[in-house]
Amino acid sequence: MAFGGGHGLSVSLRALRRVPDLEITAVVTVGDDGGSSGRLRADRGVLPPGDLRQALAALAGSDPLSAGTADLFQYRFDGADPLGGHTVGNLVLCGLMELHGDAVAALDHAAALLHSAGRVLPMSRVPVEIEAEVRHASGVVESVRGQHEVAITPGHVEVVRILPPSPPACAEAVRAVEAADWLIFGPGSWYTSVIPHLLVPELAAAILASPARRVVTLNLAAEKETASLPVPDHLHALTRYLPGLTADVVLADGKAVGDPEPVQRAAESLGARLVLAPVAVDSGCPRHDPSALAVALSPVLGTAR
Repeated sequence: MAFGGGHGLSVSLRALRRVPDLEITAVVTVGDDGGSSGRLRADRGVLPPGDLRQALAALAGSDPLSAGTADLFQYRFDGADPLGGHTVGNLVLCGLMELHGDAVAALDHAAALLHSAGRVLPMSRVPVEIEAEVRHASGVVESVRGQHEVAITPGHVEVVRILPPSPPACAEAVRAVEAADWLIFGPGSWYTSVIPHLLVPELAAAILASPARRVVTLNLAAEKETASLPVPDHLHALTRYLPGLTADVVLADGKAVGDPEPVQRAAESLGARLVLAPVAVDSGCPRHDPSALAVALSPVLGTAR
């Protein structure tokens, strides 16, 4: 199963579906407060649907009808009218959550429409806010609230937290962790998509107690929220927020890592081995290629528990 949100989780899921004989579950953060998701969250009181929609689209069936439905889910209305900026999938998920009165039932319904290759679950049925203390170049520390604001605010993130501080974990996600053979973290926005899962107490406890093996997939480039965070410190951040967390494999692109020695030492501090593989798109953009990522993950996930 894979944890994350947004584009990072989407590319991970597109890679995992290329690996034979996997039962895939995605656990998605619910902190988005920007754009269409933020508007629907504020106006309708639903879980922010955008990251959930992207995960569903990534797992949609490959037959023409399912692929066409996924394209429809991803279609964004333009214009400045009330529909402008919304995606069809966000509106469908909002409608399904109101129809069923339950986010998991809504996601399972949407997955059936898309003939999904896996299940998509929220990390909590309660939307959360991301809050961070950010140190600016001037030395001033500012409290920044909201996933979007944390993601775009320049400076060094001193600490990140979620509000409420102890949201109830999605029970289905906890059970999926308990049954999983592999837990996969990253790639994605570290402070706003990956680490929030470690801040949900019941989910964090399940991750620590799980006998599953663990993979951490590192990003190809720094984002604004992690611009001051060296690559090895991405791994240290995981254990800062979930002490006792271990991993088996850290997967990274050699060109993105540079000198592998510090990353190797950081991986070893988690109990993991570092695997370097060319997982970026050929254009040179800092984006993972799902096919290349699948090639790198296949021999790793073929390892028995």
